Amino acid sequence: MVFNIEPHERKIFELISKAATELGFPAYVVGGYVRDRLLARPSKDMDIVCVGSGIDLARAVAGRLRPIPRVTVFKRFGTAMLKHRDMEIEFVGARKESYRSDSRKPTVEEGTLEEDQNRRDFTINALAVSLNEHDYGSIIDPFNGLEHLEAKLIKTPLEPGKTFSDDPLRMMRAIRFSTQLGFTIDPETLSAIEQYHSRISIVSKERITTELNKIILTDKPSIGFKHLFDTGLLQKFFPEMAALQGVEVRNGKAHKDNFYHTLEVLDNLCVKTDKLWLRWSAILHDIAKPPTKRFHPQHGWTFHGHEALGASMVPRIFKKLRLPLDHKMKYVQKLVRLHLRPISLTKENITDSAIRRLLFEAGDDIDDLMQLCEADITSKNPKKVKRYLENYEMVRERLQEVEEKDHLRNWQPPISGETIMETFGIAPSREVGIIKNAIREAILDGDVSNNYDEAYQFMLNKGAELGLTVANQ
Repeated sequence: MVFNIEPHERKIFELISKAATELGFPAYVVGGYVRDRLLARPSKDMDIVCVGSGIDLARAVAGRLRPIPRVTVFKRFGTAMLKHRDMEIEFVGARKESYRSDSRKPTVEEGTLEEDQNRRDFTINALAVSLNEHDYGSIIDPFNGLEHLEAKLIKTPLEPGKTFSDDPLRMMRAIRFSTQLGFTIDPETLSAIEQYHSRISIVSKERITTELNKIILTDKPSIGFKHLFDTGLLQKFFPEMAALQGVEVRNGKAHKDNFYHTLEVLDNLCVKTDKLWLRWSAILHDIAKPPTKRFHPQHGWTFHGHEALGASMVPRIFKKLRLPLDHKMKYVQKLVRLHLRPISLTKENITDSAIRRLLFEAGDDIDDLMQLCEADITSKNPKKVKRYLENYEMVRERLQEVEEKDHLRNWQPPISGETIMETFGIAPSREVGIIKNAIREAILDGDVSNNYDEAYQFMLNKGAELGLTVANQ
């Protein structure tokens, strides 16, 4: 296994080595940067540990770089950070940590390199490369991290129960690294996650969700979600998703397992897109199936209205997981609400009106919606899959035809509320809303063309029906 670094990074190491020697601080590059370079993966973050003041070393290194970068100091944590070219370099003094049972915030003391490596989460993250003159470039590997990199194994350096009890976020990180790197979690380490999963409750939702999003952004997130479910972690912080799991059989009729179906949809979508919020729409598209599940002796299992209820659940889930409550949430909500609509358009003799309405409601997100719908095909029958995909292709063609003709994507009716009020000399009122809605519906139904003149005439007729007269006549 070769430690490959870029020439400009080699120069940074040489500068750090010289600055550390002058200060008398033994220095090492540690953690994720070492792991990623040994795996020939790109890395933009570099962690430097020194036996001394990380802040002093950062300032000394900054003075040797050109242009001189700004050093950001975090005195409370004894760390400092600077940016050089495309690298973010963090400096910290070697430390040892001790934890109370009710907190994941450790008591930190100065320590040796060995004590600093002991506190690392996994053996593959405890690797260090010396930047010191007497053994420059040598790899310090007290926990067989190199062997575990070769074996593609996630394992804690110390007893896993203590590692996870001290800092329960490490359980999420174990699953995240396993999913990102395609590594196996050591059986003893995995067993400890199952045993200590309830400790995740002392970790902030923000930190949990940061790790969850990293899992979602991997090539195959289902690996991570299965680990989260099997260890009990998912049930603790995302019970709505865990509730999708399971199959109920009644009168010989069963429904599919909506948890594993959701993971298939997510993986299908990940082949086509790396958009985080589109991936979230896959996770949440069937989230309301458990509360809407009903059994009918003639029809079997139904989930009527799960798309509408699911859309209404999105804000609550986003708030609980500390996800952004802005346009990103509204985007996911929209796709959850509309995810069944294209299916209904695959039937024959669908009117232009139905196509117009979908274009109007989906707007610029119509292409993402169609991607979600295509990912939602999880049948194991190749003939069915082929037929569904052909149907969706037909819908795409109809959408394009209607869009080219009517230009309804992100459309606003040609008559505004202000025009209605000025025309009839009225203030904001119920009548204004009635006329606006009637114009919109008439255009979407194809009864009125999408242009100002026809819409204006329709407005006059509708106003007359409501007993309104044109002002100044």
